[in-house]
Amino acid sequence: MQIYKVGGAVRDRLLGKPVTDIDWVVVGATAEEMLAKGFRPVGSDFPVFLHPKSGEEYALARTERKSGRGYGGFTFHASPEVTLEEDLIRRDLTINAMAEDDQGVLTDPYHGQQDLESRLLRHVSPAFAEDPLRVLRVARFAARYAGLGFRVAPDTLELMRQLSKSGELEALTPERSWKEISRALMEDHPQVFIQVLRDCGALKVLLPEVEALFGVPQPAAHHPEIDSGVHTLSVLEQAALHKQPLSVRWACLLHDLGKGLTPQSEWPQHIAHEHKGLKLIKQVNERFKAPRDCQELALLVGQYHTHGHRALELKPSTLAELLQSFDVYRRPQRFEEFIAACEMDARGRLGLEERAYPQADYLRGAATAARTVAVQPLLEQGFKGPELGEALKRERLKALKAYKEQYSQ
Repeated sequence: MQIYKVGGAVRDRLLGKPVTDIDWVVVGATAEEMLAKGFRPVGSDFPVFLHPKSGEEYALARTERKSGRGYGGFTFHASPEVTLEEDLIRRDLTINAMAEDDQGVLTDPYHGQQDLESRLLRHVSPAFAEDPLRVLRVARFAARYAGLGFRVAPDTLELMRQLSKSGELEALTPERSWKEISRALMEDHPQVFIQVLRDCGALKVLLPEVEALFGVPQPAAHHPEIDSGVHTLSVLEQAALHKQPLSVRWACLLHDLGKGLTPQSEWPQHIAHEHKGLKLIKQVNERFKAPRDCQELALLVGQYHTHGHRALELKPSTLAELLQSFDVYRRPQRFEEFIAACEMDARGRLGLEERAYPQADYLRGAATAARTVAVQPLLEQGFKGPELGEALKRERLKALKAYKEQYSQ
């Protein structure tokens, strides 16, 4: 029995990056031997075991063969005869197909170290094209390592194009797709993930609503970058630079989908794009079964982001309705995330990335003013039921009028 450290742990050590998770492969062993040593099996699909003390994953060396459609369409063969090289060749990228023994000796049959030095994301073998999930994985790695100068190798990009055309991407489950998309959005350069998907033709399969934004102009006075798709990438870039959470990044990706529905005769204006985009945002949310907080924020940002930009001009009554829409009295964090998404939208414009966004503090102040209205005095005045709700609205509106007047002075 020989045990090797494999994959990401080896790759990141060679890159000088922190190693968080360690995967191990075991060559020359049977499942029975692993169980006898106290390892605990994980599921029934793969020969993977948890170490009795560390809890880390140890997988028996295995080969795989395509047997159906999609990510799960594979049969695996694990036996003591499977070599380390045979196990490594089934992996996606050369930089993930290296192993290291307990002495630190590197096994690198597919030149992963060379590709690390060349900053290339290259497939290990033609079998890469059998797994549609790898399109998303490679795009995610491109987003992770873009800051180090990595790019997708041309021949790998070509295989990704073939996969995108094959219909295999449609076989991916919403859960698997969302796992990759959400991880990619949280990388340092999530805009690269979207760009790579576009370069290989996968974006129009997975997110045609985002693909439709590219080539759609906006007024140059407000959007010097002009192209709606380019703007969306810039907004995502700003969200990453400002360390925004996943819900904000998801909302940033989807906020302008309505612009893809504007007839060419109306370009570069996009009247009511906020409302038009809601059905598309719902569509995308449902397609990937996004978590509820991401779904809700994306819809609210899509509908109200122009309200955010015009915050200082809004009438107190409109401001009150906006705060009510976000339920700021019970869910203040969601409104804070809305403000963040609006600010990223404003900063995601060519040459305006550093421009101040006073609307953020104004909206926070408005929410605070409305929240300071106490219920108890109204109860003491005898209000109850629907009448109490109406009285509360009136008092909050008064507070917002006073806030706006004070702000304007």
